[in-house]
Amino acid sequence: MPEVTTPYPTGTPCWVDLMAKDQQAALDFYRDLFGWQGAPGPAEFGGYAVCELNARAVAGIGPTMSPDGAPEPPTVWTGYLASTDAQATQDAIVAAGGTLLAPVMDVGKLGRMLVAADPQGAVFGVWQPGEFFGAQVVNEAGALTWNELHTNDVPAATAFYGAAFGIEIEPLDGADAYWELRVGGRAVGGVTLLAGDPPGTPPHWLTYFAVDDVDSTVDALVRSGGTVLAPPFDMMAGRMTVVADPQGAPFAMIKPQPL
Repeated sequence: MPEVTTPYPTGTPCWVDLMAKDQQAALDFYRDLFGWQGAPGPAEFGGYAVCELNARAVAGIGPTMSPDGAPEPPTVWTGYLASTDAQATQDAIVAAGGTLLAPVMDVGKLGRMLVAADPQGAVFGVWQPGEFFGAQVVNEAGALTWNELHTNDVPAATAFYGAAFGIEIEPLDGADAYWELRVGGRAVGGVTLLAGDPPGTPPHWLTYFAVDDVDSTVDALVRSGGTVLAPPFDMMAGRMTVVADPQGAPFAMIKPQPL
């Protein structure tokens, strides 16, 4: 069901956000591409914008912030995995060999968050809900529909995400070298090998947004200054493409096969 009204189970991708050098340009781009509505938020939250699709929270876009003297972080989409106890999850991440990039912090009354990297270097966030539990709409055009880990070591990823979140990683029936992330027996994402990415690509999580028509949406993206990284192609889950927005943030778009 596209509309989500209750908190996500631990380990389930629950939110995605983008830190952009030009926040307003990013807001404009995704408004035109996906129909999102959003504006810079309160200064106390760094101007972070919660974008909505049909009046339901769908993704966040904020301005890039880097500590004094630190290099400017890349413009990328970051996916967040749900947790009922961010501090306990942080402890589990460290114990399992992960690296903390931003330790647990409170986000007002909305919740608690942290950002970490798994032992292979793939960056992800963790969200413990308070008044805000994450995306209120998924799996419909313009909304988050899939999260995919690209790694060079599936057994190590299985051990890490299992220890930190209780996520199971199992081979996908009928697919060659593709695995499913499972929470409570339900598929919540995928895992693939870096061998399918351009040489030199580091381990990462790839965000997928659903669209009604991949090819026409790609045309609109290119007209708005985006870049096609993998032209539209058909695969077992539907028709998809991998692209980058005008500021360089990669993401995928897919028209899923009807269930």
